[in-house]
Amino acid sequence: MNAHTPAPPAPEGLEGVVAARTVLSEVDGQAGRLIIRGRSLDDLIGQTRFEDLVSLLFEGFYEDLPADLTAALGVARSEVFAEVRHLDTDLAAQAPVEAVRALMARLADGDDLPTALRLIAAPAVFTPAVIRVQAGQAPIPPDPASPHAVDILRMLTGTPPSQTQAAGLDAYLVTVADHGLNASTFAARVVASTRAGLTSAVLAGLSALKGPLHGGAPGPVIEMLDGIGQPENARAWIEGALARGERLMGFGHRIYRVRDPRADALKGPVRALAASAGVRPGRVAFAEAVEAAALDILRTHKPDRPLDTNVEFYTALLLEALDFPPKAFTCVFAMGRVAGWLAHAREQLATGRLVRPQSVYVGPEPRQGS
Repeated sequence: MNAHTPAPPAPEGLEGVVAARTVLSEVDGQAGRLIIRGRSLDDLIGQTRFEDLVSLLFEGFYEDLPADLTAALGVARSEVFAEVRHLDTDLAAQAPVEAVRALMARLADGDDLPTALRLIAAPAVFTPAVIRVQAGQAPIPPDPASPHAVDILRMLTGTPPSQTQAAGLDAYLVTVADHGLNASTFAARVVASTRAGLTSAVLAGLSALKGPLHGGAPGPVIEMLDGIGQPENARAWIEGALARGERLMGFGHRIYRVRDPRADALKGPVRALAASAGVRPGRVAFAEAVEAAALDILRTHKPDRPLDTNVEFYTALLLEALDFPPKAFTCVFAMGRVAGWLAHAREQLATGRLVRPQSVYVGPEPRQGS
């Protein structure tokens, strides 16, 4: 191929391009299956705490990795809480994800295990602090002796959570911890490949996550449900949204051609919270009615495009039940996904290879001199 021969077109959005070989997770979009380090999501949910999943993801990347990370993560939460004093009036006026990102940017860069654990602790500590300050309340310091999910909810509400509430948050954090080479994980791997440090890689991941086409989407699910109001309004509301060309939040996924397995992984914890009065009465039945109407309408309106329920739909219900405001949902997503970013960053460092893809020039040729 010479300089004047057009290159073959590159796939849009790197579709189908293999950019990494990983031991961390596999997303099977055709079968609707998620595997993390040799274990299916179905096997992990309800059986694994978030700190145990972190240990699984970090296996082989740190020689000093303890068998149980509960105590080490507790110490890390206490260490990063010192940065909450920098949550001033101007910073608290920002969107929660912007405030959390700014506080995380204060953490030192590095590649060792203490750095990684502080980065896992950071969104868990900063998110409740930002939410409370924005509500006119004082931040609550961590309890280093508590399990991770328990402490997050205690720092959010000021009271110890029920076992069902803690299990619900654990299920969510495990479900979203890693999901192949998504946009934020790829961003984290690219930055890690430059050897900038784990903090820089995580900040890149968080910056990608907050985009509405990635992790910034669960909040609008609540807006959709509140806009519909009653089950009998669902069909008219959904058909109107589609007629206006609006994206229906909570449905469809770039990879999954069938139902997102993470939606079913979270549906169980949502129902458990409803049974324990953790969800306002009728909320789950209403949401399921909206889901059924949406799936029926989507099959009619877009018969050639598989659009099924994705993780955002039941994420919204779960986080709402745990008292997280919709504006902070992306921050809670980051609490779980940070483990995946860090594991991928360490895996990328092990290859020693700088990520440097090529582009295809489609601009004008330079003018020839007369």
